[in-house]
Amino acid sequence: MIRIAEPSDAVAVNELLVQLGYPQSEVSATADRIRDWQSDPTSTAYVADDRGQVVGVVAVHVGPYFERTGSWARVVALVVSEQVRGQGIGGQLMAAAEQFATDHGCLRVELSSSDRRTEAHAFYEGRGYVNQSGRSSWFRREAARP
Repeated sequence: MIRIAEPSDAVAVNELLVQLGYPQSEVSATADRIRDWQSDPTSTAYVADDRGQVVGVVAVHVGPYFERTGSWARVVALVVSEQVRGQGIGGQLMAAAEQFATDHGCLRVELSSSDRRTEAHAFYEGRGYVNQSGRSSWFRREAARP
């Protein structure tokens, strides 16, 4: 079952984020982030719940274009537990994220995926996503802290 993430899912979400390569330190901080996403109408997080056990999570955020009319959505996290990968759960989570984007009038859904995640790339391409490598570059800089 795909449902909205709840702060009570924080322990399981932390475990999933570790599998994605993002170590988590405080369950309470994750619960707070889930609450923040719940209160933001342009963001949501869904979990895959298998009889009370969270086995996947996806988070998506909608933003308006500046250079043209309309909005786009960005999937900022998708992970399915290693124990249940390949069973269609990732597709169900992506379908929920894509529906959220559609419901918010988005013209495009985008995401990034580490170059080493070739199985994930095949998954996304199988859903119709186009790999922009070689056509576009992604730059990042840490923000200055006050």
